[in-house]
Amino acid sequence: MASTVRFIAHFSINDKSEYKKYVEGFFPLLAKHGGKFLTYDDQPTVLEGSHEPGRTVMIEFESEEALMTWWNSDEYRALATIRHASTTTHSVYFLHSAQ
Repeated sequence: MASTVRFIAHFSINDKSEYKKYVEGFFPLLAKHGGKFLTYDDQPTVLEGSHEPGRTVMIEFESEEALMTWWNSDEYRALATIRHASTTTHSVYFLHSAQ
């Protein structure tokens, strides 16, 4: 069974101009590492609990190894400093088994 990895992050954006710099660098780096941008939503429908204002994104990688190579790359770690300075972020990932 092949497993893809889905990565979900929610950003509460504190500095829009700095966050824009992060976004500009994000997409080329994601593509370089084989990541696929699936979707985003600035106002998702909340079924239960509460949801902080901001942006929720979902991306996909072919494997956990590919995700972690991207996440731990020197290029992404440098870019992430912009994200850290401009947002409050919550990130998770999970394996998705094709059946």
